[in-house]
Amino acid sequence: MSTEDLRPDDWDSHWQAYDEATDQNPAAHFRRRIVEKLLGAHGDDRIVDIGSGQGDLAVHLSRHVPGARILGLEYSASGVAISRSKLPSATFLQRDLLVDEPPPSEYAGWATRAVCSEVLEHVDDPLRLLKNALRFCAPGCRLIVTVPGGPMSAFDHYIGHRKHYETRELRTLLGSAGLQVQRVSTMGFPVFNLYRIAVIARGDKLKQEVASGADKSVSMPARIAMGTFRGLFAVSPLVGGLGWQLAAAATVPFAAAT
Repeated sequence: MSTEDLRPDDWDSHWQAYDEATDQNPAAHFRRRIVEKLLGAHGDDRIVDIGSGQGDLAVHLSRHVPGARILGLEYSASGVAISRSKLPSATFLQRDLLVDEPPPSEYAGWATRAVCSEVLEHVDDPLRLLKNALRFCAPGCRLIVTVPGGPMSAFDHYIGHRKHYETRELRTLLGSAGLQVQRVSTMGFPVFNLYRIAVIARGDKLKQEVASGADKSVSMPARIAMGTFRGLFAVSPLVGGLGWQLAAAATVPFAAAT
């Protein structure tokens, strides 16, 4: 499958083509560590992964929070199918959270922890998505959100990023959804910024490199670059200002969730 065969919002095709590349993405590994730290989940928690993609974050949480029940909500059928194959113990539902409809009765107000990682930048109406997703969350549920900041690359545009966020914008969005916001932080400096600069510098060549191995494996140049940055991210602190990775923690208030 060539890059010309894929459209920015065609996530059924994207997850089929980029599953391995996404799994090896060093920035994604870094974000999973951030989510795990901020989520503070325990074995008796019920975790909803909002926009669960091809299931890598759900797999990570299942390993690091044994005993927790996990529900993934994903727009694409291929993402749901891949996720179910990776983590049969979890539940994955194909769900368009931009459509205003109640959750299945068994999952209304279900989650005690929630994650929405690298999702909001992909949608035209992130407020509607959040409000619909929060219908799956119990009062007091802790939500962790990650979004990209900094400049956008050609690859970001290609995979459908509408915008990158500033801390003020993310705080306002979460507050507008009725959440009580505890923190909104920039993270990852300097390694995350260097990684993003490398992605920007690759331009259109990056999507061609990743897609060149879509049928079998990630191309060798992409694999080498990912491995180098994975080592750098492994020693990068999870907190600190100036980074182009944004992370927020918020809570579903009891009054608003009833």
